[in-house]
Amino acid sequence: MTSIASARPSLTSNDSAVLQALFDAESSPSSGITVDPSLPSWPSSLKISQEDLSSLGQRETEIIRKLQADEQPSEETVKSALNGFDALLSQYPTYPSAYTNRAQTLRLLIDIIHNNHESKSDNVQGSISELDDAALFSPQTSELSSRIFSDLGQAINLATPASPADAVSSAQARLLADAHTHRGYLLLKAARGKKAKTDEAGSDMSGQERLRGLGADQLEEMASRDFFFGGRYGNKVAQQLSVQTNPYAKMCGAIVKEAMRKEVEG
Repeated sequence: MTSIASARPSLTSNDSAVLQALFDAESSPSSGITVDPSLPSWPSSLKISQEDLSSLGQRETEIIRKLQADEQPSEETVKSALNGFDALLSQYPTYPSAYTNRAQTLRLLIDIIHNNHESKSDNVQGSISELDDAALFSPQTSELSSRIFSDLGQAINLATPASPADAVSSAQARLLADAHTHRGYLLLKAARGKKAKTDEAGSDMSGQERLRGLGADQLEEMASRDFFFGGRYGNKVAQQLSVQTNPYAKMCGAIVKEAMRKEVEG
C-alpha cells in the first residue's frame, strides 16, 4: 500500500498553480489589481468635478451621521436618509458611493419592516439566519430587495475600470470590494433559501426579478463570482467565501477527500 506521506503525485507547474488558486484564498485574488493612492477618488469619466466631489462627500457624511445617531434608527429616520440619497443621486447619478450607501440603508429598512411584521405574530420561530433570509426575500420587501441589487449593480458598473489592467484609486478598490461582497452575500442567501425551500408552497422565492427561474447552483456560482471580485479588490472575507463557493474547488475538494478516505481505509 502506498502511504499518504510517501505519495508524490507528478504535477506540472501549471497544474500546481491552478490547484493553488482554487484552494488558497490568499494566492491570487488581489494580484491583478493595482491600487494607486495618488489617483483621484473617482475617475474623470464620471464627469464630477473635484469641487462637487468634496460637496457630495460632505452631504453623504451628514446623511450617514443622522442614521448613526441612534443605535437602532427608527423607520422614519431610515426613510429620511433614503430621501437624502435619492435627492443626491437625482443631481449626480454617476456618483458611485451614494449607491452603495443607499443599498445599505435599504437593508436597514428591510430589517425594520420585517421586524414590525413579525412582532405582530405570536409564533416567531427560527434561527437568526433564517429570519434574515425571510426578511430579505419576503413578499413585503421584494421591491426593496430589487432596489438593493439595482444600486449595487450600478455602483459596480460606475466604479469598475474600463480595463482590468487599469489602476484604481483607494476609494474605488474599497467600494468595489464592499459592493461585490454585499451582492455576493445576497446571492448566497438566495441560493441557500432555494436549497432549503423556505417558501412553504415550494414556488420561487420573492426578490429581484432576474433571480426568478435561476436554480440554487446558478445563484451560488454568481455569488462565488462576486466574492472572487470582492476578494480581488481586497475584502478578506470575500476571499475565503470565494473559495468555499467555487464550484470547481468544491468538486476538486470532494475528489481529494474521497481519495484520502480510500487511502486511509487502504
